[in-house]
Amino acid sequence: MTTGYRHFYRGRRVMVTGGLGFIGSNLARQLVELGADVLLVDSLLPDYGGNRFNIAPFEQQVRVDTTDVRNREAMNTLVQHQDVIFNLAGQVSHIDSMRDPYADLDINCLSHLTLLEACRHHNPSVKVVYAGTRQIYGRPDSLPVNESHLVRPTDVNGINKAAGEQYHLVYNNVFGIRACSLRLTNVFGPRQLIRHNRQGFIGWFIRLALEGRTIQIYGDGAQLRDFVHVDDAADAFLRAGADDRCNGEVYNVGGTAPISHRDLTSMLLDAAGSGRVEYIEWPQEKKAIDIGSFFADSSKFTSATGWSPRIALRDGLAATLGFYREHFAHYVDAATAQEQA
Repeated sequence: MTTGYRHFYRGRRVMVTGGLGFIGSNLARQLVELGADVLLVDSLLPDYGGNRFNIAPFEQQVRVDTTDVRNREAMNTLVQHQDVIFNLAGQVSHIDSMRDPYADLDINCLSHLTLLEACRHHNPSVKVVYAGTRQIYGRPDSLPVNESHLVRPTDVNGINKAAGEQYHLVYNNVFGIRACSLRLTNVFGPRQLIRHNRQGFIGWFIRLALEGRTIQIYGDGAQLRDFVHVDDAADAFLRAGADDRCNGEVYNVGGTAPISHRDLTSMLLDAAGSGRVEYIEWPQEKKAIDIGSFFADSSKFTSATGWSPRIALRDGLAATLGFYREHFAHYVDAATAQEQA
């Protein structure tokens, strides 16, 4: 697919749920640059990543609605006249999902069902792209993992994310709501939540490195992961939203090559010029839901749309560190930072 997909968005009405969060705000920035009419929907639930500063450079060029996606009446109105909906709202903490499975069920299933029902009754011609996750695969049988791998999550979050994905596919296949899902691996970059460590380890590692603190790695650090920069992830959403060949499909969206936790940390500390690493035993609650080494095969999405990750991990880490150095106060509570320094 050529750069024509970027022209597709000029003048289009686009809604992004979770639009004040990490991926949502970076996607919104690109949509604004492409001339889209952008509506960001985000309930700003505490500790979930929504941050108004994420859109500070372009706040006047978007509309923001702080309604919860689970609000049926509001969704019935907001989905009307939209051309594309990027459905990124959700709860992503695996640990939180095990501590409060009912909240995870509510946020990662009911919310998506509410949105899709609103589309079915009030805007059946809309295109919806869902933010899925590699977590739904569970512990891989072989590597790299492609989309034919069994779906068998190891935690409540993975189960509910898989259900959310299936809702989108059913509404595509039965009700004609054009929808697809992007199964994201470890996304990193500017505007990621770094206040706590419950929404992915890479953002937390970046904060610890910036503060010159100790990064704790579970086990020997040999586990493999692949990482995709948020700008590349946003580009994947743009391609999927503009291409009806993606309808009814699921796609992996991952990095170019796997890297061990040990080598990742070494690269990060070198880029930051500060911090240290310590290897510790696995906490039982995390070991019980860990999936081991994982990296994705994204060739299906590349074949369908021409997408491939462009930003190298080392370059992306350096740019991300620079972003947080400049805007650190907007992403970390000052009192907490002083206590932990």
